[in-house]
Amino acid sequence: MKTLSLAAGLACLATVAQAEIPIFTVLTYDSFASEWGPGPMIEKGFEATCACDLRFVTAGDGAALLARVQLEGADGAGDVVVGLDTSLTSKAAATGLFAPHGQPAVTGLPIAYDDPLFLPFDWGYFAFVHEKTLMAVPHSFEELAASDLKIIIQDPRSSTPGLGLVLWVKAAYGDRATEIWAGLKDNIVTVTPGWSEAYGMFLEGEADMVLSYTTSPAYHLIAENDDSKAAAVFAEGHYMQVEVSAKLAASHEPALADAFLAYLGSEAAQEVIPTTNWMYPAMTLAKGLPPGFDSLFAPEKSLLLAPEKAGDMRDIAVEEWQNALAQ
Repeated sequence: MKTLSLAAGLACLATVAQAEIPIFTVLTYDSFASEWGPGPMIEKGFEATCACDLRFVTAGDGAALLARVQLEGADGAGDVVVGLDTSLTSKAAATGLFAPHGQPAVTGLPIAYDDPLFLPFDWGYFAFVHEKTLMAVPHSFEELAASDLKIIIQDPRSSTPGLGLVLWVKAAYGDRATEIWAGLKDNIVTVTPGWSEAYGMFLEGEADMVLSYTTSPAYHLIAENDDSKAAAVFAEGHYMQVEVSAKLAASHEPALADAFLAYLGSEAAQEVIPTTNWMYPAMTLAKGLPPGFDSLFAPEKSLLLAPEKAGDMRDIAVEEWQNALAQ
């Protein structure tokens, strides 16, 4: 009886102790929280400092992530969102669902960026990735449209890379964007909801090229010792993506949210980004970028619409894409 009482008492104490550990919820996209993404290492590092239970809740790709936040509204169960980008921040700010992050401005980007609600954690350039054995690699959207190459892209309504692509075409060609999409229509094998599906199909040989990042070949080189992939250099320039994190106004753990955003911008978390999220970190790392990143090209021309301009152009660019593919 004494043994049973002692065991029951210990179990009760363990239950109480576990109940006192706060649960901290991070909403993010699928690949961030995957076993090969930065999520597990960032979770381990933050939990070592926070005395909390960090849990990731995923919602497909970045654009789907914002849709989920809007759907759940002020009653949402999340504390922090990780994985929106500057093409969505004006729309996100307009919801009133985000609170000021209170962190210092990030200084490791190639552009000046200071927003009271959205804090960059990585950045990169969109590009079409292909096998190095590909003959006649196109060096512009016009050359791609004139070719017989097959490409896989992502849906701009659910995917931040997909949205980045339509803004890339719009920023590069302006009023000619509809013409470019009409030319690309025959090249598109399929449009996927998110990046993971598209890149997986490309690796399975279902297309010649896939919309991804200039940094994607670094993954194959570093993680797989595979130097067979390259990103096509486009004469129009390459559209930049700046991914951001943000604190939800309805957070049940606002102090932990502040601590997490500070941790995500720390050296410990930022040095994880290049070889897990395969993007550039938002701060300059003391030890520099991993070997292999030096083999990547830096676009001579960088394209990026300011968040407000991207917000104004987003619906127009998506409509042009839809109309061209529907004809």
